[in-house]
Amino acid sequence: MKRIVLVLWIVAAIALAEHPTGVHKFNDNNIEPRSVVIATKFDSLFRSISEKKGFNGNVLVGLYGNVIYKNAFGYSDLRTKELLNVKSVFQIASVSKQFTAIAIMILHEQGKLDYSDTIQKFLPEFPYKNITIKELLAHRSGLPNYMYFSTKYWKKKKEYMSNEDVLSQMIQYQPHPEFTPDRRYKYSNTGYALLALIVERISGLPFHEFMERNVFQPIGMTSTFVYNPNNSKTIEYETKGYNKNRRKSYVDFLDGVVGDKGIFSTVEDMFAWDQALYTEKIVKQSTLDEAFTPVSYDYKRDNNYGFGFRLDTLADGSRIVYHGGWWRGYNSLFVRRLNDHTTIIILCNKVNWSFGDIQDLMSIVDTAGM
Repeated sequence: MKRIVLVLWIVAAIALAEHPTGVHKFNDNNIEPRSVVIATKFDSLFRSISEKKGFNGNVLVGLYGNVIYKNAFGYSDLRTKELLNVKSVFQIASVSKQFTAIAIMILHEQGKLDYSDTIQKFLPEFPYKNITIKELLAHRSGLPNYMYFSTKYWKKKKEYMSNEDVLSQMIQYQPHPEFTPDRRYKYSNTGYALLALIVERISGLPFHEFMERNVFQPIGMTSTFVYNPNNSKTIEYETKGYNKNRRKSYVDFLDGVVGDKGIFSTVEDMFAWDQALYTEKIVKQSTLDEAFTPVSYDYKRDNNYGFGFRLDTLADGSRIVYHGGWWRGYNSLFVRRLNDHTTIIILCNKVNWSFGDIQDLMSIVDTAGM
């Protein structure tokens, strides 16, 4: 057994020497040998799909609160061949929804809203009746997708739309809803754009400022921010997004709408977020437990949705909460297994899903050392 562990340590050391952006951190002597095996297997997987399938992004794996593997594969800029590193900043796309949900939970704990409140309580001019905050959180509103109707109604394609503009279009044009509220689940970017707007109306702060003050700063997410077209923020480790065909993805008028997307972060900051969710730094555990309670069943995925998080049970009965995302050259996956605090974070700046599904990734953790 000692010889096997020694060999694995050598393999991990070689991986680090070849790829200095990869870091294997081992803090707990009781799980150290297993951590080496897991790190080595993840390194092998992502090296392979980087070389053979064009994976371009950053990966972090945590176990029992420790980072056991993190590495960067590929380029932040395909033209200049500037390499990614573990501090590179990515658009996390729909993984942003969990942050919007947390913002709503903060206001709920402050007594400023109830999940049963209707949208009109905060947006009196909103034309669709009897839709609650809870139905927005759980994707049960039936509202049409703003990305589709805005393409039709927004004429100034070289100017950014805002969340207020989404509301204005819904008031002016009243696109037909897809179903009556709470009838069923359907994933809704519109719902989360409206939730971000409700956060602004209640708090009196721009959404990006509310998130900075109440979430990012308290956790120490120093490289994380909500995109703001009016802010010329300097990003030290900026990335450019690319589609599958390696074509650069340029800015879009829809980029100005946030809440459903629009947060930029790093794998290290996302791990800090993951760890904060095991504490009560941001919201109480009871509030988070409610967010992790199934509210909507997603027939296509055969799993459930809570408030900003997808919920699933693996074959061994363990519970996971997760979310994936894709937007204009970026795709992301954020996975948390609650029983052993396993964390898998994957952020890409060239659209690529070659790393497999969550069960495959978790099997690497579970079979290590067996």
